[in-house]
Amino acid sequence: MADDIKKDVAAEVREFLSTRRARITPRQAGLPFHGGNRRVAGLRREEVALLAGMSVDYYVRLERGNLGGASDSVLEALAHALRLDEAERTHLYDLARAATPSGRRPTATSSRIRPTIMRLLDSMPEVLAYVRNARFDVLAANTLGRALYAPVFDSPLFAQRGPVNTARFMFLDPASRDFWSDWDKGADDAVAFLRTETGRSPHDRLLTDLVGELTTRSDDFARRWARHDVKFHRSGVKRLHHPLVGELALPYEAMELPSDPGLRLNFYTPEPDSPERQALGLLASWTGAGTAVPAVDD
Repeated sequence: MADDIKKDVAAEVREFLSTRRARITPRQAGLPFHGGNRRVAGLRREEVALLAGMSVDYYVRLERGNLGGASDSVLEALAHALRLDEAERTHLYDLARAATPSGRRPTATSSRIRPTIMRLLDSMPEVLAYVRNARFDVLAANTLGRALYAPVFDSPLFAQRGPVNTARFMFLDPASRDFWSDWDKGADDAVAFLRTETGRSPHDRLLTDLVGELTTRSDDFARRWARHDVKFHRSGVKRLHHPLVGELALPYEAMELPSDPGLRLNFYTPEPDSPERQALGLLASWTGAGTAVPAVDD
C-alpha cells in the first residue's frame, strides 16, 4: 500500500505542475515572445526553470514527481514561477510533505462528534449549522440545518448506506441540480476541495475510495478531477433552491475545529430582515424546535 501511495503522490505532482504551467503564457510570465508555433499550451519546462532560478534538469526531475526532499526555497521559487495562489501553494507543500516519508501526517479517521460540539449546535436554534469532515460526510446538524438540507438527507442514495455525503449527492443524484441553483460552481468547488484534501491526507483510504467511486460513476466529476484545481472552502455564498421556501442566497462560514482535526463547523448567516432570514424563519416554524442530532451512528 505504501508503494501505491508513493506512486499516486508522484502522479499527482506530475499532473499538478504540468497543468499549472500549461495555463501561463510567456507573455503573462514576462518572457520574450516572438510568435511562431509552440508545441505546448503554456510555459515550456525550460521557461519554468528559468523563472524559478533552477536548472532545467532539476525542474524536469521535480515535474516527474520527485518532489520529496525539496527545500522550502525551491518550493517558494516554484510557487512564484507558476503564480500559485494560497490554496495551490499549500497543495504544493502538502505534496512535498507526502512525498517525504518522514513528513507524512497521520490521517484523522474519527467520525465521533464530541458532546460539546453537539451543545454548540443546540445553542444556535436560529442559525443553520452542521458539522462535516473532509470527505463531505455530514456528521451532525441542528434542526434548521437538517431542514434546509432535507433534499440531501432524504436522497435515496443514503437509504441503504451512510453517512449522508453532499459530494455523492451532488454528482450521483439528479435532484442535486434542482437543489443547487448554481450547480456548476458548486461542483467545481467540491472537486477542488477534495483535490486539496488528497494532498493533505494521501493515506485516507475512505477519501481515495470516494474519489474513485465518483470518478467512475460521474463524467462531470471525472472531467473536473482531471483539471487538478485546488481551493480552500472557508466562506462564500451558497445559492440553493429549497422545495418549501424557494430560492436562497446564504452567506456561509466554514471553521475547522482545532480539537477535532479534519472536522469543520459550517454555518449560514443571512442578513437581518433579508428575504433569506425570513425564509429560514418560516422554515424553522414549520420544522419546530429541537435538538441537534448526529447524522451518523457512532
